[in-house]
Amino acid sequence: MASLVVVDYGAGNLTSVANALTYIGEKPVVSSLPEEIRLADRLVFPGVGAARSAMEVLINKGIGDAITEVVQKGNPVLGICIGCQIILDESEEDGGVKTLSLLPGKAVRFQNEPGIKIPHMGWNQVYWTKEHDLFKGIPSGSEFYYVHSYHPSVKEEFAFAKTTYGTQTFPGVVGKENLMAAQFHLEKSGDVGLRFLKNFCSWG
Repeated sequence: MASLVVVDYGAGNLTSVANALTYIGEKPVVSSLPEEIRLADRLVFPGVGAARSAMEVLINKGIGDAITEVVQKGNPVLGICIGCQIILDESEEDGGVKTLSLLPGKAVRFQNEPGIKIPHMGWNQVYWTKEHDLFKGIPSGSEFYYVHSYHPSVKEEFAFAKTTYGTQTFPGVVGKENLMAAQFHLEKSGDVGLRFLKNFCSWG
């Protein structure tokens, strides 16, 4: 049976992601079991929180290996928020944390500058820098909802969208092949977030 699995590693906001997927007509399975996760035909890897504590759970419970297997099989995988950072090689958070190395790059902290607060919190415009099936029906420049202090830093070939906060421009969407990830919260981004999730569920 085709399965859409939402990874549960204790990193918050899972219910709202599962509810959003249910709202658009999907039947997501929320799971923390590596044996279930590795059988997923389509995987959503969401979460909020800190990189180190998230990685400890992913390693100790074997969930990180299961996610890696799904990516290596070529099945569609979507990271959201901290799921967008943990797919990279490392994060600057907590003094530096090695992450899953599914996509080359690192999560870096916003630089302090006058007139902006960290974390970056609220609605901001996202501009597509490449075409992708996940963006169908969503105009470039649409607003999505962000809550984060760290953001991906990747080579241009892995960046699919950009957002500017203060004077700092960062990739709002990163990925390669069957693995894509959004730094913003799709489940909190209203109609455009739901459209993005719907596009993911028919992608590939």
